[in-house]
Amino acid sequence: MSEEKFFRKITFTDEQIKSYLNNALKDLKIAKHQNVPEVKFNYSYTALLKAGIALIAATRNLKVRTMPGHHIKILELMSKILNDNSIFEFGNAMRMKRNTDLYGGGILITEKESKDYYNYVEKAIYRVKKLLERKLKTSQNL
Repeated sequence: MSEEKFFRKITFTDEQIKSYLNNALKDLKIAKHQNVPEVKFNYSYTALLKAGIALIAATRNLKVRTMPGHHIKILELMSKILNDNSIFEFGNAMRMKRNTDLYGGGILITEKESKDYYNYVEKAIYRVKKLLERKLKTSQNL
């Protein structure tokens, strides 16, 4: 499927991009302070997606369209932009677990598993944050 189906071109302000990133960081912070593995896992997953949305907006001027398959497209493009296939691999594994939990009658997410996913997502988000901070700093100097 073409990218046009999942994204549309739009010009974002620096404030909009900062807002997207802050939203991802807020979910990451919620995940950090959770003791319930499923809650930590779910907030980690949404934080990763929101960071991807911020990254795509800032680097490609694309807004995500809400439709079946859009989470996969966010993860694919995020992976491509950061040149890191593990983002898609981890993110897609999280997506499939979330879908099984949501649509397949539930699954058990262990404490170790939720911490491992959280730690991976935290590192990925801070990579996005550094890239966006450099980009926003550069655009403010123009």
